[in-house]
Amino acid sequence: MRRILTEKDVEPAVRGGSVYAAGGGGWADHGRRLGYAAVGAGTPELVSVDELREEDWIATAAAIGAPASTTPWEMQGVDYVKAVRLLNEALGTPVAGLMVGQNGKSSTLNGWLPAAILGCKVVDAVGDIRAHPTGDMGSIGMAGSDAQMIQTAVGGNRAENRYIELVVRGATAKVSPVLRTASDMSGGFIASARNPLRASYVAQNAALGGISMALDLGQAILAAEPKGPGAMIDAIVEKTRGAILIEAEITRKDVRYTNEAFDIGQVVVGHGDKALTLHVMNEYMAIDDAGGNRIASFPDVITTLSAEAEPLSVGQLRVGMRVHILHVPKALIPLGAGVLDPAVYPPVEKAMGIDLATYALEDRNG
Repeated sequence: MRRILTEKDVEPAVRGGSVYAAGGGGWADHGRRLGYAAVGAGTPELVSVDELREEDWIATAAAIGAPASTTPWEMQGVDYVKAVRLLNEALGTPVAGLMVGQNGKSSTLNGWLPAAILGCKVVDAVGDIRAHPTGDMGSIGMAGSDAQMIQTAVGGNRAENRYIELVVRGATAKVSPVLRTASDMSGGFIASARNPLRASYVAQNAALGGISMALDLGQAILAAEPKGPGAMIDAIVEKTRGAILIEAEITRKDVRYTNEAFDIGQVVVGHGDKALTLHVMNEYMAIDDAGGNRIASFPDVITTLSAEAEPLSVGQLRVGMRVHILHVPKALIPLGAGVLDPAVYPPVEKAMGIDLATYALEDRNG
């Protein structure tokens, strides 16, 4: 599978990525700027991992932070390119391809611009089909590894003198928090290139076909758009094979920004014994019913859709807003090794105060 990504692919990538953003995953307008800049600057090519040589290097192009309209972030397309350049210099050879750690409103397109300018491929693989709060969750099994990795970060609010360039080496779990701290210092959102790994490893550990999944979903949404929001929501449900758990008003929102560049809290949708509580850490990580019973949990896809069928980020939610909650169980999506790695859950569970690992890891050996 090889395809040149063109301007006709930008909107589908943003639309499909926005559903898999699960309440996070960047900004739709940022994704469009990245996509159109990429196809204007060159000919980014989407390839499957098996079209690269086993020994080729693949790195993860990512954005790190909590983009919920609460921070003075600034990230430019050149920041993604510079991050890959810095990684290539540190690695001593250019990477052959770029994957992404997750789908999202902009993160589905994170690799397009550096690939177009630097001549590497966009690899049809993601660390996680849906967006998640920590880089370790998208690190395809490296979070618990002692292997020395390279991670770079570039970006920041120029007007506030927050621009940062950073190259770090070390075990993934030790250096990932350094990049998150840099994200906070830069204004809350920063471009990164990290964890160059051999294509043979990516083939065994990534969620393969993740970019194509976002593109296909986005095309289905756009095809349904002339028929109205109801048809668009139906198309999302049909394409993802998910279900709408509830359509109701948001009755409470309690989400706070932390200096680790996380948005953490809860959102309650509905009233009384039908109310659902969404647990947030940048993205929607779990849903409990009114009795406190868990009915959806990471790495399931959990998404809020507006009455107009727009996937909403946590930062867009307001009390009184009417939303649909989409749920796609993990059994229906490819799972990368990062979300099946026990090492990624303790920091997230501690920050959120809820259990996630029990469900996420229940069938990792199955």
